[in-house]
Amino acid sequence: MNPVLKIWNKSKDSAFRRWLFSFMVCRKAPYFATIKPRFEVLEVGRAQVSMKKRRSVENHIGTVHAIAMCNLAEIAGGTLTEVSIPASMRWLPKGMTVAYLKVAKTDVTAFATLPTVEEGVARDVPAHVDIKDRDGNLVCQADITMYVSPRKKG
Repeated sequence: MNPVLKIWNKSKDSAFRRWLFSFMVCRKAPYFATIKPRFEVLEVGRAQVSMKKRRSVENHIGTVHAIAMCNLAEIAGGTLTEVSIPASMRWLPKGMTVAYLKVAKTDVTAFATLPTVEEGVARDVPAHVDIKDRDGNLVCQADITMYVSPRKKG
């Protein structure tokens, strides 16, 4: 089992351990700490990560900033990719297409999905992320192209 997924599975049943898991992910990739993400679901092929609407992620009109939602999409899609690909593979985000569909006036949650990734040659794999507000309205969608390739031997 993937080491990150193993840690998550030990953490998911406790609010404090979920917070600690989120904190540890942000220690590994510090920029994500700016949105204070909270992992809620993490399993092969699916992730759910939330972010509170607070002053530091707001734009000039008092709604969740578009780039904050991009960060949420990327942490959800990236962590999902990390736990979903075979151990012999590695990944890098290659590009992201984003659609801002509605202003986000509340906390938001990212729902990320990834198709099954088999061991093999280098290729692009699409991670899809829907971001919804507290009322379930779709406020943002992102498709992240993940470049997945065999790990270098040695």
